[in-house]
Amino acid sequence: MTDAKQTSPRRRRSWAEPYKIKVVEPLKITTHAEREQAMSTTGYAYAQAGYNTFLLRSEDVYIDLLTDSGTSAMSDYQWAGMMLGDEAYAGSKNFYNLEASIQKYYGYRHIVPTHQGRGAENILSQILIKPGDYIPGNMYFTTTRLHQELAGGTFVDVIIDEAHDAQSLHPFKGNVDLQKLTDLIERVGAERIPYINVAGTVNMAGGQPISMANLRAVYQLAQTYGIRIILDATRAVENAYFIQQREEDYSNQAIATILHEFCSYTDGCTMSGKKDALVNIGGWLALNDYNLYEEARNLIVIYEGLHTYGGMAGRDMEAMARGIEESVQDDHIRARVGQVEYLGQKLLDWDIPIVVPIGGHAIYLDAKRFLPQIPQDQFPAQRLAAELYLEAGIRAMERGIVSAGRSKETGDNYYPELELVRLTIPRRVYTQAHMDLTAEAVEEVYHNRDRLRGLKMIYEPKYLRFFQARFEFQ
Repeated sequence: MTDAKQTSPRRRRSWAEPYKIKVVEPLKITTHAEREQAMSTTGYAYAQAGYNTFLLRSEDVYIDLLTDSGTSAMSDYQWAGMMLGDEAYAGSKNFYNLEASIQKYYGYRHIVPTHQGRGAENILSQILIKPGDYIPGNMYFTTTRLHQELAGGTFVDVIIDEAHDAQSLHPFKGNVDLQKLTDLIERVGAERIPYINVAGTVNMAGGQPISMANLRAVYQLAQTYGIRIILDATRAVENAYFIQQREEDYSNQAIATILHEFCSYTDGCTMSGKKDALVNIGGWLALNDYNLYEEARNLIVIYEGLHTYGGMAGRDMEAMARGIEESVQDDHIRARVGQVEYLGQKLLDWDIPIVVPIGGHAIYLDAKRFLPQIPQDQFPAQRLAAELYLEAGIRAMERGIVSAGRSKETGDNYYPELELVRLTIPRRVYTQAHMDLTAEAVEEVYHNRDRLRGLKMIYEPKYLRFFQARFEFQ
């Protein structure tokens, strides 16, 4: 008989959701023929989607991975808060609850609520950007760049080169290249840079985070030149999780603590509360400078609503205040990112080309490697997103040449290095079985990829064409 201690098997422990399901929403399961009719360009005028997943009716979608914006499931705590909505036009108590929550967890001094993130982008661009200005950032985001351009500014990408390489394993591909940033400042002058726009995590790079060390260094550089830093805080909680997991100095710190420090290296933020904050609508602009806050507070009355509701109902502000509190809980964010990692690892195990490392809110299929036979000007990512819907009723989003749009100077298409399809996971909505089905559908499309051909664009709107463009087969 031996009393030697037995060793535990070396295997990764499974994660599980830190909640249980209380209410369910039935889903419609369609046939392939029905999906073909919904997706095609045939029929009466614009009745069908024209191979643009944004134009599908949600009732015709089985698993909706189009976006995590406004698609999260709210908790019983948030729904209870909805019943406490103070719908007074001015001075709603829910605004003050929201303001206190933002100040506590994000650390900013002054808060202007907006109907969603792009409302905050619009106000920020109007109060800070002048014609001829340059706005450096760690890769563009569609609505952010458009607001900057409409205000007369020019976006300049200063992200590290690894961000444009889908196969690079750099743990913080959202980092700013300090040399690129310094070169821009010295070339155009600090007075022509109203702010540095830093996103955490970087959506267009595959949901990739920026490190605390890098943001701290950017802040120190910006202080030297007297330039503000504005954070796109849409998924800053997810970024805090990656800092906790990948940056040694933060491995034993709580997500809430990391988030607060992260924001302290910036002078304000734009925020879509429809992501991290677990609500269906709402956002805010936060600023530490009181004079800028005064300008924003005046403009908000014109574009959004009074400064104590900013386009939101009182009940929505209460749900957001409570959602912020839930979003920084370590168990929540571990499970949220864990579900994304689960799907991504299945695809990697099957040698399906995706962006690595796996990001925070989505899996990004690398359409260039997935469909090498389709040239970029025939929209391979758009075609792949359409095929996933045709295969299994799964709605995903193109993030490539269509999303990149055209140069405001020449009108030519941008040709981004990354041509991606985003499988975006809503928070607290789908089960592991849904992820299994999604992975199997992607594998099936990959197995039959050689038969797919490209698309041509038959309708292109003036702005943000990926939302409304229509396509047909080449």
